Amino acid sequence: MTQWRSATRADVPAIVALLADDVLGAAREGGEMAPYLAAFDAMQQQGAGTLVVGERGGRIVATYQIAFLHGLSLRGARRAQIEAVRVVADLRGRGIGADLMADAEARARTAGCRLLQLTTNKARARAHAFYDRLGFTPSHIGYKRELD
Repeated sequence: MTQWRSATRADVPAIVALLADDVLGAAREGGEMAPYLAAFDAMQQQGAGTLVVGERGGRIVATYQIAFLHGLSLRGARRAQIEAVRVVADLRGRGIGADLMADAEARARTAGCRLLQLTTNKARARAHAFYDRLGFTPSHIGYKRELD
């Protein structure tokens, strides 16, 4: 059984390994831990969300980030934004992802959110099918612009 908990600074290398363990992440993640540790510290100070890990037998097997946002739209609905969803490659397809999303939904409900939303890269067809199975609706088109 996977135990879900808030990540600690000591978990950062395992989380980075999860982020790097796919076609997209392999090209953009990894290397020196200092920037990741600085980002983790900043996230902890910000306090608007949580970096979560799933642990089995002392091994980090999954991670996600959840942030809670206030907004005026949808009659002032509070929403939860899910990011960086990852499950270790050798355990994919065994229900950990569904458990991860159930944990995220429970945290969102506890935080008073009325909407659970996420973004996923257009190239992640398997992830899209997974989110569809969980009842998510592909309702928006997202845009990015890198800032130098």
